[in-house]
Amino acid sequence: MTDNLIDSILNTVICGDSWSTSKTLPSNFIQTIITSPPYFGHREYTATSKISSDLEFGREKDPHEYVTKLVTLFDELKRVLKYDGTVWLNLGDTYRNNQLLGIPWRVALALQDAGWFLRSEIIWHKPNAMPSSVKNRPTTAHETIFLLAKSAQYYYNADAIREPHVTFTSKSKMRGGRNHLGKRGSTPEQGKNKNNPNLHDGRWDQAFHPLGRNKRTVWEIPLGKFRQAHFAVFPPALVEICILAGSKIGDVVLDPFMGSGTTAWVAKKLNRHFVGLELVPEYVEMTMRRVQSPVMLPMFE
Repeated sequence: MTDNLIDSILNTVICGDSWSTSKTLPSNFIQTIITSPPYFGHREYTATSKISSDLEFGREKDPHEYVTKLVTLFDELKRVLKYDGTVWLNLGDTYRNNQLLGIPWRVALALQDAGWFLRSEIIWHKPNAMPSSVKNRPTTAHETIFLLAKSAQYYYNADAIREPHVTFTSKSKMRGGRNHLGKRGSTPEQGKNKNNPNLHDGRWDQAFHPLGRNKRTVWEIPLGKFRQAHFAVFPPALVEICILAGSKIGDVVLDPFMGSGTTAWVAKKLNRHFVGLELVPEYVEMTMRRVQSPVMLPMFE
């Protein structure tokens, strides 16, 4: 891998379909992949572009074809990924013929069968999820993120994404011996945080990590909305967690379905390099305008 090749790839978005463009990337080059492929049967991303629908993910005739195409792509991406690299794969589900298809787990198990290490299922809870008119089932307010690894020994920085503890001690008891709920023998923190899952008794402080508790598998993060895009996008807060846990400063982050460029924008913000693959030329231009702006404006509402 020559310096010229590296320079030509770093911090760019390559326009083209993911199958073809991924083959141009060097082997063992990427530290972490963060991506959200087009969902099966949900959207037509190329409606305004002169691009063959055959090149677009999500337009397959059935779930089996969709899963097969994704597994084939990730076989190639495994070559690109470093030995200790990871994948953070966001997948949404869909209904057909009044049945939930279970797309995320179909893909995850197929990738596991193909040799990937399936390390975690993360629930992305969207408190501002779009309302639904359905009357015979709950409204969907979450999507799934899978953490996968190329090998059993992979890079993961748990300390970078720890959650804070809320602690209390006997010294913080209120005058009169009652807490905010009027209960004797308790502390103000107990009353204020009675429903907070991070609350721990201060006498056990030594049992917990000083930087906070380990990240949980349910992430409550509102949907992002990029002003220049007509579709909901990856929230920067979600991408930031994945980048911090899956890479170090100076590493290279890949998004093979770059879309509006959130992964690139957050990677640059966190002093990582990025590489993007994107089918739609308008989205390539959108991403590069964002990351090349002299002022790193969030551009989110």
